Amino acid sequence: MAITDIKQYAHLSAEDIEALAHELDAIRADIEDSRGERDARYIRRAIQLQRGLAAAARVALFASHNRIARFAGIAMLASAKIIENMELGHNITHGQWDWMNDPEIHSTEWEWDTTSPSVQWKKSHNFIHHKYTNVVGLDDDIGYGIMRLTRDQRWEPWMIGNPVYNLLLGTLFEWGVAAHGLETAKVRAKEKTWAEVRKDLRVIGRKVGRQVGKDYVVFPALAGRNWKSNLKANAIANLIRNYWTYAVIFCGHFPDGAEKFTRKEFENETPGEWYLRQMLASANFRAGPLMAFMSGNLCYQIEHHLFPDLPSNRYAEIGVRVRALCEKYDLPYTTGSLPRQYFQSFWTIAKLALPDKLLKATVDDAPETHSELKFRIRGGLRESIGIDPATGNRRGLRTAIREIDTGILATG
Repeated sequence: MAITDIKQYAHLSAEDIEALAHELDAIRADIEDSRGERDARYIRRAIQLQRGLAAAARVALFASHNRIARFAGIAMLASAKIIENMELGHNITHGQWDWMNDPEIHSTEWEWDTTSPSVQWKKSHNFIHHKYTNVVGLDDDIGYGIMRLTRDQRWEPWMIGNPVYNLLLGTLFEWGVAAHGLETAKVRAKEKTWAEVRKDLRVIGRKVGRQVGKDYVVFPALAGRNWKSNLKANAIANLIRNYWTYAVIFCGHFPDGAEKFTRKEFENETPGEWYLRQMLASANFRAGPLMAFMSGNLCYQIEHHLFPDLPSNRYAEIGVRVRALCEKYDLPYTTGSLPRQYFQSFWTIAKLALPDKLLKATVDDAPETHSELKFRIRGGLRESIGIDPATGNRRGLRTAIREIDTGILATG
């Protein structure tokens, strides 16, 4: 089962978690106090770059019969759409730039270049996902209602299609995000009426009409004789954007080490335990400045989940401090290369297509699903909360994991 007692799983006392929360609060206060012209200049330049790329792409694609113009146009348009979705749309609608009081760059006004209406995205993502992060049964992002991503989800025959659903979701990601706003799981559970679904569909329909009209009617028509190659180029750019955003999101949420939690844990949660849940539920991937920018700085997914409304361009410096706290409190800081994080996510999707009886690991001790019972299963829970008198170092989750992985607890 998923984690029921986060203190026991993390091997931290209530006092440790409260102290950790104070240090994270201090990071937030420091960043909020230091926001200023440097940050405002960053987001304005990002917007200028994105719009410049989009405009240049549209011009190039008017000559899409020419191979060089077509390839250049696709590359620029895909890049513009990625930047708009990741660094602009996702982060602006989180309220990261509301402090500027600029009506153009404000969470209440920004409508992003994707089929999902921002008003529904802010509900399903900003509120539901970020409040209930990885809480099984509350966070709809665990599998998006179409895939099994934890052994806490009871296997059903239709789940054998996990890898196929995964491929379809990556290919049609913007459409999947739009459909996610319908909250189909609530409909199946009869927690949402069909009248509410129809209302949501009307909102989605208006947004889809604008997006389809722009990419597949207006710009191809303006291309004249090149309308067919222009339309294909727009479709390819959207496909590239879909695969990239899907990969970034999955690498931040589903690699090994991104833990799941029970409702019981959530219902008893303190503010400090909320912070801790965000740290344990998220995963980063290593990226240089360019990849970080193109991922919307979501290569720092841990930092984003801790501080979703702080400017994304500050996540790198926040990350240095968060990693230091993980060292101090002996907590894992889950990260790796993008291919490694994606492979772990895909492997979870592939193996959980099968019923548990065909899998080796247990519901309490599997790469993608852990609980505090894991330590007892592996040979006994050694007392490792607090300071180790032999070394003077704090003994937390990272030490406990290392001990069971090396077999120390099996003999202790």
